Amino acid sequence: MTQTSEAAPAPEDSRPTRPAARRRVHRAWSVAAVTFVTIIGAAAFRSLPSLLIDPLRQEFHWSRATIGAAVSINFALYGLTAPFAAALMDRFGIRRVVAIALTVIAVGSGLTVWMTAAWQLLLCWGLLVGLGSGSMALAFAATVTNRWFTERRGLVTGILTAASASGQLIFLPLLSWIVAEHDWRPAAVTVSLAALAVVPFVWLLLRDHPADVGQKPYGAKEFVPKPEPVKGAARRAVTVLASAVRTGPFWLLAGSFAICGASTNGLIQTHFVPAAHDHHMPVQAAASLLAVIGVFDVAGTIASGWFTDRFEPRRLLAVYYALRGISLLFLPMLLHPSVHPPMVLFIVFYGLDWVATVPPTLALCRERYGEDSAIVFGWVLASHQIGAALVAYLGGVARDHLGSYNVVWYASGALCAAATLMVLVIRRHRPAVPLPATGTATAA
Repeated sequence: MTQTSEAAPAPEDSRPTRPAARRRVHRAWSVAAVTFVTIIGAAAFRSLPSLLIDPLRQEFHWSRATIGAAVSINFALYGLTAPFAAALMDRFGIRRVVAIALTVIAVGSGLTVWMTAAWQLLLCWGLLVGLGSGSMALAFAATVTNRWFTERRGLVTGILTAASASGQLIFLPLLSWIVAEHDWRPAAVTVSLAALAVVPFVWLLLRDHPADVGQKPYGAKEFVPKPEPVKGAARRAVTVLASAVRTGPFWLLAGSFAICGASTNGLIQTHFVPAAHDHHMPVQAAASLLAVIGVFDVAGTIASGWFTDRFEPRRLLAVYYALRGISLLFLPMLLHPSVHPPMVLFIVFYGLDWVATVPPTLALCRERYGEDSAIVFGWVLASHQIGAALVAYLGGVARDHLGSYNVVWYASGALCAAATLMVLVIRRHRPAVPLPATGTATAA
């Protein structure tokens, strides 16, 4: 009876606010929103390289290969920094690492306005911005997703991956207009200011772990205490790599993701605008097409995250790579002085497929490498950027020597066919087994 008398007033109680409070938006979504905005700010610089190839050639008389070398360093460091950045986030926290990375991007971009020699381009555009943007790479998104979510991970991964495309969408038309109307230096300053503008949001709103605000990860059944800082970040990143390279799936994921980078960042992002300009298409029109890729990339990546929560990741990857390779084989026939419907169709399709590969690739890393998946994915991302770096450089060399990009398009299409076969070879999912050396490194 006592229990009944205590329970009875609940429907009539004037305080039915507690159930409503429990239904409030989980803090994980606000952290994901700040992460999204942060990646957008870091993506601004990634919109710039293809716009600067011709202006830098005209002002400094540098070859496409020289400029491509700076882009290659940037791409390579963007990937190679990622696993160490993921380990540093475990040691010093997400906020500190991301805030410093944004500052480094701002400094590197800002210093380019005073450069007069090619080595300065390699230093500022390649080294500094490569290190900063690498610390803001998709391993950052993977770390946030792993810590704050146990459900909807595929969807959140898709949304955060789409942030890079959103940054391209926002900045590319603006930067192309600035370059055309006011020279390339104001565009570089704009990128620097955009990176700095995000720092306060990171420092004030981003949190390292749900336990910092007394919450469970989204979808978790139990409270998860915040782990102790993991010392020896560099050692841990290398130890995880040493364990991962002894597994077959790592090499298949790394190889296919290298081809992904070669056929997106290294190829289209770097060389599409100058290739279209070779066919007398105005630079602003070509840049606008890249921005359209960004529009559809957002939809494609979020949809891919949704699919990843429901379908087998390796089959999704096989479809993505096969369709991408087929589309590249048709691109040389679509380049004309003006934008026409077949080119628009290519741009829409390529946008939907651009980084749709990320959610299923990250899902496969998570399935097989458990808590170390963010670092393993960082190394897989390193291969992505090495592939991008090679094509960014070799594409410029091919154009300098052959006078055309046609061979580059066809070779990239063939590589995508190889990536399709690689992901199909990956064995079906088995329960994840922790990497053997990680426990020792974590305890250290």
